[in-house]
Amino acid sequence: MSRCDVCGNEASRPTTVSEVFRVEGRMVLVENVPARVCTRCGELTFDRKSAERIRRMVHGEGTVRRHITMDVFAYA
Repeated sequence: MSRCDVCGNEASRPTTVSEVFRVEGRMVLVENVPARVCTRCGELTFDRKSAERIRRMVHGEGTVRRHITMDVFAYA
């Protein structure tokens, strides 16, 4: 992260996260994704390599590790 898109901060730290993505109308959870988190506002960013790997995984090149049940709430 060179500059946070949300707050403009230039400091970030590496972390790993779990992220839910909507893919062709279904929700998928990808765990242990390397990311950077802004030290000021907490905005997460993925580098291009990670984003491309996630894209390939959720579009058929990855192996599903397990299935989970997820509660869904509607705010409005």
